[in-house]
Amino acid sequence: MEKFDVHILGCGSAIPTLKHFPTAQVLDIRDKLFMIDCAEGTQLLLRKQKLKFSRLNHIFISHLHGDHCFGLIGLLSTFDLLGRTSKLHLYSPGEDLERLLRPQIEYFCRGMGYEVVFHAVPHKEASVIYEDRTLTVETIPLKHRIPCCGYLFREKAALPHIRKDMIDYLQIPSFAINSIKEGAGWIDENGREWEHEKLVFPAQPPRSYAYCSDTIYRPQLVEQLKSVDLLYHEATFTEECAKRAKETYHSTAKQAASIAKDANVERLVIGHFSARYEDEQVFLTEAQEVFVNTLLAKDGLKISI
Repeated sequence: MEKFDVHILGCGSAIPTLKHFPTAQVLDIRDKLFMIDCAEGTQLLLRKQKLKFSRLNHIFISHLHGDHCFGLIGLLSTFDLLGRTSKLHLYSPGEDLERLLRPQIEYFCRGMGYEVVFHAVPHKEASVIYEDRTLTVETIPLKHRIPCCGYLFREKAALPHIRKDMIDYLQIPSFAINSIKEGAGWIDENGREWEHEKLVFPAQPPRSYAYCSDTIYRPQLVEQLKSVDLLYHEATFTEECAKRAKETYHSTAKQAASIAKDANVERLVIGHFSARYEDEQVFLTEAQEVFVNTLLAKDGLKISI
């Protein structure tokens, strides 16, 4: 099975603590790395997780609060010091990231040996912003104090696998294999027709990961998140601070679990915990009362899908 791993580098919120680095994640999908948010210390955590800098070509920023983007200029500088030459693509809501980061690049990374390509992505509606042969990435419209979006990573459906025993039995030549995978049947040397369904077996179902960064509780997200394999949803507060969560455009653990339950996701991981909580078990207890298959994020956690 090809890799589809989520590495949680940091899962804290705005105020630094000794327990957590602020928010950053890396997806390892078929040996391609995709970063989501890049807070302080992210490049150190990349090394700690033994993730190769050279395999990272796309960084998706949810919004421009410091606990989600203060690590960018340091990471860009390190890439240059390591001799990077390939393009680096940065995605974020609107055009402010380029406006803020360009002067820093010109000051700290003058003569940089690679190109940074900025992509201003829509944050008010879902939109596909990246696509390759096996994967799409689309924005998830979130509601925070500034423009903000999440990201939904979906594998494309793969063609079925051809049965090796049927290749040998019918002596199917290699040039015919792709057409059979795409739906064709086969006629053997005796003129017998073999249906496509008898020659193949299904590929693994496509996998998906949804990342919902800072946001007020938004039940309207449920439709887009239906049946994803893994949902990360912020849970800055518990229900006793629901009023504070609403005022600051954040969510509670119970609200995150409600989204997971209503969307019928396979698993939920919650993070972005407020520094006010000494015991983070309260988040897990609250969430699991609504959605049992909930995990607590922690720095260094790897989840395979």
